[in-house]
Amino acid sequence: MAREKKNVHKVQMTDGKRQIIQQLLQEYDIETVEDIQDALKDLLGGTIKEMMEAEMDDHLGYQKSERYDSDDYRNGYKTKRVNSSFGSLDIQVPQDRKSSFEPQVVKKRQKNISNIDQKIISMYAKGMTTRQISDTLEDIYGFEASEGFISDVTDKILPQIEEWQHRPLEDVYPVIFIDAIHYSVRDNGIIRKLAAYIILGISCSGHKEVLSIQIGENESAKYWLSVLNEMKNRGVKDILIVCADGLSGIKEAISTAFPNTEYQRCLVHQVRNTLKYVPDKDRKAFAKDLKTIYNAPSEEDGRKALDRVKSTWEEKYPRAMNRWYDNWDALSPIFKFSADVRTLIYTTNSIESLNATYRKLNRQRSVFPSDQALLKALYLSTFEAKKNGPCRSETGVRSMVNFKSCMKEDFLNNKKSL
Repeated sequence: MAREKKNVHKVQMTDGKRQIIQQLLQEYDIETVEDIQDALKDLLGGTIKEMMEAEMDDHLGYQKSERYDSDDYRNGYKTKRVNSSFGSLDIQVPQDRKSSFEPQVVKKRQKNISNIDQKIISMYAKGMTTRQISDTLEDIYGFEASEGFISDVTDKILPQIEEWQHRPLEDVYPVIFIDAIHYSVRDNGIIRKLAAYIILGISCSGHKEVLSIQIGENESAKYWLSVLNEMKNRGVKDILIVCADGLSGIKEAISTAFPNTEYQRCLVHQVRNTLKYVPDKDRKAFAKDLKTIYNAPSEEDGRKALDRVKSTWEEKYPRAMNRWYDNWDALSPIFKFSADVRTLIYTTNSIESLNATYRKLNRQRSVFPSDQALLKALYLSTFEAKKNGPCRSETGVRSMVNFKSCMKEDFLNNKKSL
């Protein structure tokens, strides 16, 4: 089938436009594209002034050339510097004697008449530093924007972040993933490592959503209990599975906040940690044996496979399998679920793809000036990643909801929507 041609909107050149262009060429000595930009910049300032003059006429109730009986009248002009898509320019703002004139074309205290705020926030979301943004604005738009100005622009989203952090959540989440990424943050002149804890939920409809971003220093059962209780205060009544990778105190906190929730450690991380010290010559064979453990049809079969793998490799790597035994209670919940559910929870890959976006921030910025700056960058990066579209895994979620019906029948009888 032939590809259908897109309708391209063409700007029609009218006689009126030709006259304007001819007048523009006569008025300005235009030879280059830069000359056109300068001419348009000059015209922009003049156009804004004329529009403000019309606003002043409406405000006073009479035109400049008319007689008047009002006690308020024109009182000259005030020069104001603003930033535009053509660069910085000075505009003449009409003044009145009573200082009651409120221009709408360029409002009082408005320093920017382009979409530069959104451009700054977009660049910040992509991981650029305030210095890089400042340099880019000067290169592209020809005006200087201090790092303080850029910080002030991005600070405008702080109330939005606070509202997002406290927004209501759904009452049931089949799966929640928790992971941590570490960043260097300056605090009173000292650079510290802080962890950003990303909490990702998969809803009963199969949608993936970042529920919260927490920035903390030390993990503990008390810390995680406060995080989980905050989720309860935002409306979460029940979680089927929490998937995480050995966060300190998380298991104890889950059992306190959500006593019927399963805690599943990430098996992919467990495998990686096991193979970390295995030479290349044995790694493929070792990994194949490990797969027999978490792909076993039942916990009993998985435990037998674990014993078999240990006996196979114990002579060469005597301590390689110790952590499998130590963490078995957190690794074995996967055997309670169907194959559909296992593919969803045996790894934190659902959150790893999101973390790839967050890790770009580390490549762009070696040190964040504050934990607040880090939170802003993470929040904006979250919605930058969201542009790729929602993640759905309805088959796995349906299986989990079916499991939950058996596990907590009384609870789900009150959840007709499920």
